[in-house]
Amino acid sequence: MLRRLCALLTLAAMLLAMPAIAVAPTFAPVVPLPPGAALSVPKDYGAHPDFKTEWWYVTGWLNTPDGKPLGFQVTFFRSATTHDRANPSQFAPKQLIVGHAAVSDPANGKLLHDQRSAREGFGLSYAKIGDTDVKLEDWHMVRAADGSYRVHVDGAQFKFDIKLAPSQAVLPEDDRGYSRKGPRPGQASYYYSEPQLQVSGNITRNGRPVAVSGTAWLDHEWFSEYVDPDASGWDWVGANLADGGALMAFQIRSKTGAKLWAHATWRDASGKITQFSPDQVRFTPQRRWRSPRTNAEYPVATQLTTGNAVWDIVPLQDDQELDSRRSTGAVYWEGAVTLTRDGKPAGHAYLELTGYVDAIKL
Repeated sequence: MLRRLCALLTLAAMLLAMPAIAVAPTFAPVVPLPPGAALSVPKDYGAHPDFKTEWWYVTGWLNTPDGKPLGFQVTFFRSATTHDRANPSQFAPKQLIVGHAAVSDPANGKLLHDQRSAREGFGLSYAKIGDTDVKLEDWHMVRAADGSYRVHVDGAQFKFDIKLAPSQAVLPEDDRGYSRKGPRPGQASYYYSEPQLQVSGNITRNGRPVAVSGTAWLDHEWFSEYVDPDASGWDWVGANLADGGALMAFQIRSKTGAKLWAHATWRDASGKITQFSPDQVRFTPQRRWRSPRTNAEYPVATQLTTGNAVWDIVPLQDDQELDSRRSTGAVYWEGAVTLTRDGKPAGHAYLELTGYVDAIKL
C-alpha cells in the first residue's frame, strides 16, 4: 500500500512538473456589421491581435527638387501565430511583425526595396492596440492626435522620414468597412482607406537626403480568412484622383486566371461614394512585362472598368517587382502608376499584382 501511495505521489509530481499542453488559438472571424454600425475610430486605427492577419499599407507619389517623380511604398504586417497565447514567456512568438518598403526610381531603372521581420516582444517590435503605433526594430509608423502619421524606415539602400497629413475623411470600403473577398461571408476583411494624404519630409538615397512632397494612400485591413482556397492572387489599385476624389478596385483571381470576386469604391470630387459589385468591375490587361529574375509575366498596363467608367493604368516603370521571400515568402509586382480616363490624366495610383509567380499564401 505504501509503495502504491509513493508511486502515485511520484506520478503526481511528474505531471505537475510537465509543461501544460499548448492550446492553439482560435482566430476571430470577420462578420457583417450590424445595421447602422461602423468601424470605431481611433480604436480601429490600432492593432486587432485576435485576428490572424493585419496590415497598414502606404503607397504614394513624391515630387523632388529635380522634378523627377518617385513612387514609394511601406507596409507593416502583423501576423498571429498558432502559438499558445497562455504561454507567459516573452520569448513566445505569439505575434510576428513584418515590414516591406520600396522606392520606385525610374532614373535607377528598377525598384529599390527592403524587408525585415521579427517576433513581437521586449519593446523592440510591436503593433499596439488603441491607435496606430507599429514598430519593427528601427522602423516605425505612429499616428498623432491630429490624425497625421510619422513614418521612419531605415533600409539598406534608402531611408524614409516622412509625415502623412490627412486632407479628407476616412473612406470605409464596401459595406461600411466590411469588405467581401469571396462568395462565402467569412472570406472578408475589415477595411478602410485614407486617400489624399499630404506627404512631407525627406528620402535619403546614396547617402543624400532629398526633400519630398506629394500624396499618399493608406489601407488598413485585418482578417482571419481572406480568399477562397482556389484563389491564386489578386490585382488591386488605389488611386488619388486629380480632382480630389479617390478610387479603389480589386479582383481576386482563381488558379485558372478567372475572376472569383471583385469590388470597387469610388468617392468623387463632391464626396459621393459609389460601390461597385463584382460584375461591374473588370481588369483587362493591355501590356505585359516579363521579369528577368522570376520569368513571371505581369499585366503592368491594364484597363480598369468600374460601371460605365473606363480607366487606363500605365506604370511609372515596368520593373517594380518586389521579392519578399525572406519575410512573407511572396514575390509580387507593386508599383507607381498613372490613371487616364477618356485620354485625359485622371490621377496617380499604385497597382499591386500578386500570385503571378506562385499562388499567394497568407
